[in-house]
Amino acid sequence: MKNTLLAIALTTVGFAAVPAISQAADTSGFFINGNVGQSSLDKGAFDDDDTAFGGNFGYRWAVAPNVLLGVEGGYTDLGEFSTKDSLGSGKAELKGWNIGANGHFNVTDNWYVSGRAGWFRGDRKVNYTSFAPVSVDDTKNGWYAGAGFGYDFNTNVSLGLNYDYYKVDKDGLDLSPGVVSVSGEYRF
Repeated sequence: MKNTLLAIALTTVGFAAVPAISQAADTSGFFINGNVGQSSLDKGAFDDDDTAFGGNFGYRWAVAPNVLLGVEGGYTDLGEFSTKDSLGSGKAELKGWNIGANGHFNVTDNWYVSGRAGWFRGDRKVNYTSFAPVSVDDTKNGWYAGAGFGYDFNTNVSLGLNYDYYKVDKDGLDLSPGVVSVSGEYRF
């Protein structure tokens, strides 16, 4: 269900990229952003929420008056999650580096929708005690994708609300949380 909602959100962002909705100035340039919110993991034995935070640095090119496309790189801490299984107990942590593409699409002079997707290098730490104890401390490749909307206060500052999904499913251990977050961005 979450993947279906994500696909719908990304499709909506794509349709919002139609040019000529507003006449914004050329705002190509570097940006830095940060976000904080709630991550939620409900996979296998894990069912928990925690605080997530992250930051990105990147560059966007103005390809139309209201369309900015770019690249980003950053770091995200998705939190620590507990088990829901009554047969055992455990904790899992997930954080890592990301690199990908993003878009910022103005639907009016101030309101925008955004999208992002790319590669996520997740550092997984898991300790689970049951009939057979499991301990994992490794780094795995995955992906991330997200969509959001927000308000541009001017050409340099914006505030937004986002949903991001991080997929890290390797070796039978699925740590793939969704994150709802508030973000702030500065463009220079």
